[in-house]
Amino acid sequence: IALDAAARGRRVALLERFDFASGTSSRSTKLVHGGVRYLELAVKQFDRGQYLLVKEALHERAILLKIAPHLVKPLPLLTPLYSRFEVPYYLAGLKLYDWIAGRSGLNSSQFVGEAALTKQFPMLKREGLRGGVVYYDAQFNDARMNVALVRTASDHGAAVANYVEVTGLLKRQGKIAGLQVEDKETGDRFEVAAPTVINACGPYVDKIRQMDDPQVEPILTVSSGAHIVLDKKFSPPATGLLIPKTQDGRVLFLLPWLGHTLVGTTDIPAKIVDKPKPADEEIDFILSELTRYFDVKVTRDDILATWAGLRPLVSNPGAGNTAGISRDHYLTRSPSGLITITGGKWTTYRKMALDTVNFAIKTGGLKAKGACHTHKIGLVGAKDFDTSIAVRLEAAGLAPDIAQSLADNYGGEALQIAKLAQDGLGARLHHTLPHIEAEVVFGFREEMARSVDDVLSRRLRVKFLNQEAAESIRGRVEQLMKDYAPGAAMQAKLHPWTKIP
Repeated sequence: IALDAAARGRRVALLERFDFASGTSSRSTKLVHGGVRYLELAVKQFDRGQYLLVKEALHERAILLKIAPHLVKPLPLLTPLYSRFEVPYYLAGLKLYDWIAGRSGLNSSQFVGEAALTKQFPMLKREGLRGGVVYYDAQFNDARMNVALVRTASDHGAAVANYVEVTGLLKRQGKIAGLQVEDKETGDRFEVAAPTVINACGPYVDKIRQMDDPQVEPILTVSSGAHIVLDKKFSPPATGLLIPKTQDGRVLFLLPWLGHTLVGTTDIPAKIVDKPKPADEEIDFILSELTRYFDVKVTRDDILATWAGLRPLVSNPGAGNTAGISRDHYLTRSPSGLITITGGKWTTYRKMALDTVNFAIKTGGLKAKGACHTHKIGLVGAKDFDTSIAVRLEAAGLAPDIAQSLADNYGGEALQIAKLAQDGLGARLHHTLPHIEAEVVFGFREEMARSVDDVLSRRLRVKFLNQEAAESIRGRVEQLMKDYAPGAAMQAKLHPWTKIP
């Protein structure tokens, strides 16, 4: 929303209470997808809304592959089938998925025989296996995508600040006029003037709505989605696995991600907390589903990291469980003028922003120069990115895994990090990971990281991959922060025009 509005010529301030993407936005299943499960619901329930959601998401998937090619990559997904009748059912459904994608489709789905399937996933149970179906979606690095969006918005003139909390709403004659905020690092309190305030706070939108009107009815149902991370040996390097039937009626993904294996997710009712953690029963559920499909037993000893995210779902009293609630987004404007956007999913974030800014123009008198054009704006890192960057970095002396990691996570900016590496910051942080000291310095200097956890969790993702490894390098990251971080004075929190005496 900040990028869209700034790109249309508006003055914008973006405020985050903690770090960028420290909540739900860094805790997804890392898929950019139309949602094959939503398509199945659309067909079974004759639900046009679910069908349109899939169509919109597939359109957005194509756009994200273009504007962030370094962060969003095509990914084939295999679905193992153990019933003869399932083969035509799933193949027909995925062919429909291809048809909806149209020209923006990646590759055609097709049947895969038992031999080819077990060659890629040798751990699959073979008894009763009839083969499978492969289809194509995309995968991304969610936290780095979020930081790229923030920095791109900043490049278009937006004032962006993490660790600044909204503590209240300013009103004049009963209408929203701005915000009361607190810098969580310094304790400074000040006000931000704004004729339009947009509440895009994920699971916390009702908290902001209640600042506006303490009697307002909540609009959210929150659910938890837990994930576990395993060693890379549990998945091939470039193909994911979709388990089509779990005991609770969901699907389960097993995906290669950043040199590891990501497995998720669950969907159970949850309470809103700042740092959600997977419940023991969620981890047990994921492990039990893997046991149902794998010949090799996967235990807690195999788990390298876990996390859970909170889904902000628009309430539906008629839904039997949270898995049955639509992932579509919802916009509303209060009598005082507070605009709230909630629901949705990562894949459709750009369309959500487009709809929100248009809604603000239509309902709040917000003026903008021209229409939305974020479908043409390459995110930070997309400029100068091409598939040869990893080769060039390797030729410059970086190890192959480090070169590829830099290209995938930073795109064209990988060349800046390579220069830092040549200036004495090329040491590997951990022997099992492709990250170097230069990335830490770049995170503090260029990517608005303010703490060690910002780096370990969201700039490098180490804490989301291997929690033991993250703790082992914490001391070195702290030292690099002391030696190279620019300091608060070099990162202006907000432009001066946002402060009111």
